[in-house]
Amino acid sequence: MAAPCAARPAVGAKFCPFECGTLPGKTLRPLVLPAKKRSLVINRLRLQQHKPNHHHETLPEASSFARMFVQVCLYFYCKCLWRCLKFVVRKLTGRCELQRICYSTKPGAARTMKIEASLKGSKSKRLQTSVSVHPDAIEKTIDDIMELKRINPDINPQLGVSLQACLLQIVGYRNLIAEVEKLRREPYDSENPQHEEMLLKLWKCLKPNSPLKARISKQWCEIGFQGDDPKTDFRGMGLLGLYNLVYFAEWDTEIAQQVLSDSLQPKYSYSFAIVGINITDLAYNLLVSGALKTHFYNVAPEAPTLTHFQQTFCYLMHEFHKFWIEEDPLDIMEFNRVREKFHKRILKQLQNPEMALCPHFAASESLINM
Repeated sequence: MAAPCAARPAVGAKFCPFECGTLPGKTLRPLVLPAKKRSLVINRLRLQQHKPNHHHETLPEASSFARMFVQVCLYFYCKCLWRCLKFVVRKLTGRCELQRICYSTKPGAARTMKIEASLKGSKSKRLQTSVSVHPDAIEKTIDDIMELKRINPDINPQLGVSLQACLLQIVGYRNLIAEVEKLRREPYDSENPQHEEMLLKLWKCLKPNSPLKARISKQWCEIGFQGDDPKTDFRGMGLLGLYNLVYFAEWDTEIAQQVLSDSLQPKYSYSFAIVGINITDLAYNLLVSGALKTHFYNVAPEAPTLTHFQQTFCYLMHEFHKFWIEEDPLDIMEFNRVREKFHKRILKQLQNPEMALCPHFAASESLINM
């Protein structure tokens, strides 16, 4: 009878192939190596297991080298080749890049955004800073640009007018961001009579036939606030949320009241005021990200103002309400999903350089960018 093999190692113990082995039909005696030699063999096995695969290591190195090479090529293209091409084109056409943009691109966002990109990408510091000058200094800035580019204003009178209109929009957009940000950062103060007056105006515009019984009242829930004191709901957007809601209720009263009425229906129920503050946040992010440039440069004849922003909010509020009904959500818990989908749709629309979100607010075509 064959002698039993040596006992198997316990569960979890390290297995060494050199300590015991069997072949079919034969019995092998335990192979015992000297401790020193056995440790050398085990260390050699471990080294083989952890030996790096140089073939796989070269792949990341090659891809990183390729990325670096592409970046270097782009750098030289932007800094050298592109400038050389512009120089050649100017010599052939007799016009600088600003002239070519104004003469070949129709007024509106397409022209203003190209002018803005050209000024920001210029190697001249004077041109780079021209997009951030004070509105009162725009005329002098135009003169500096014409002098720097060696353009005779008597021969090219329309160029100065077009550049001025574009700069008014560019500078006005930056100033609008600052103004909106200031309102967003200002908290609602119940001790401030102006703040309180605006809040009460919101109620009167939305519920003209239902007098407010008290300043602190559950009635505020009827227009979509969360509690009996609306001031706590303005924390996220500050006074900007209140300004937008009041503008919507005051200037688009019929639509605002209809949206409020629909929001109270069980099937499409949502909190009107809270959603208004949320749409204010959406409009704010579109503004700060620069996505609204397309819209404002197409509808504002000169500098976009806070009124333009509030009109855009009215449009977004009305469109979101229609979008909410189209989506037919199960309940208010789907709000974030619907809002994100609506946000993406607006962003896609704004990628069109001819887009105007609310054309009924647009200025006269004869005034836009001249």
